[in-house]
Amino acid sequence: MGDTESLRKRLGKGVVIPACPLALNARRRWDERRQLALLRYYRAAGAGGLALGVHTTQFAIHDPKVGLLKPLFEIAAKERGNLRGSCVLIAGLCGSTRQAVREAIVAREQGFDAGLLSLAAHPKASIHELIAHCESVAAILPLFGFYLQPAAGGRLLPLEFWRRFVQIDPVVAIKIAPFNRYQTLDVVRAVVECGRDDIALYTGNDDSIVMDLLTPFQFVRGKAIKERHIVGGLLGHWAVWTHKAVELHARCRKLVESKEPIPRELLRLAMEVTDANAAVFDAANRFSGCIPGIHEVLRRQGLLAGTTCLDPSERLSPGQREEIDRVYCAYPHLNDDVFVAKHLDQWLRA
Repeated sequence: MGDTESLRKRLGKGVVIPACPLALNARRRWDERRQLALLRYYRAAGAGGLALGVHTTQFAIHDPKVGLLKPLFEIAAKERGNLRGSCVLIAGLCGSTRQAVREAIVAREQGFDAGLLSLAAHPKASIHELIAHCESVAAILPLFGFYLQPAAGGRLLPLEFWRRFVQIDPVVAIKIAPFNRYQTLDVVRAVVECGRDDIALYTGNDDSIVMDLLTPFQFVRGKAIKERHIVGGLLGHWAVWTHKAVELHARCRKLVESKEPIPRELLRLAMEVTDANAAVFDAANRFSGCIPGIHEVLRRQGLLAGTTCLDPSERLSPGQREEIDRVYCAYPHLNDDVFVAKHLDQWLRA
């Protein structure tokens, strides 16, 4: 991407950033051919960025014994170099400060633009300790802040944390994903009150994607009322049916920028997207089948060979496949099966 200022401008316009899954074969070995197909699918679908090494990619890849983090970063960087047009690359970073810094260095060497920093490995750290951790990583790579919901391994992060986090200069964006409206407001409020108009807001709230993109958030700064919008999304949900997600995102952004009334039909669509997400992400079982659910949709489209995860115990929950059947039938306008079928052979070509 180049310098941080150009990255801020790109993210500030709002883009679709799928959280990329890990392609494995039935023996739990990395399937490089299908990994490339996924990257090509997301770019062809119109995604403005890609996130790798994040929750959807499976946090186990950060284990040196697995040894897949650097190869994944390398293949994404190489594929971006083969394509025309800009594509923001976001690296998932986690673990201790030493580990996160080490991963940030690897990501920087591969040309990644920013790091999505998980704080899940610091459940008992004080706010001061968390900020020191974030500052250490930000010294290596611009930060994409991350409020990860506790059900997926995150921790509660109070308003005071966000007030201090947004004062870190290399923060370029924040993924807001607590699945909680009160906590979502904490993040936006901190950004507004601090005056960081250069920090882009992205939704990770899979239960409220459309409403996040449409909502005007207003808070007082000084004596003035300031309004901010969530301009894009960095979502595991957008790892499937991405072509339709890009269309939906563009529609929401156009409405926000024009300040036209929100059509009733779009409110209904918001509910349909949430219902589809509940099936794919296995909300009924506290998201235990989240990653296999994403794999199942990609398997049906031919992009992945199966639903295999690195952890053998991570599989579709009882009844989850039937729930995915249900939303497929109920909301055929949400899937992009026709688009994928048209280009699949080309993407799978070595």
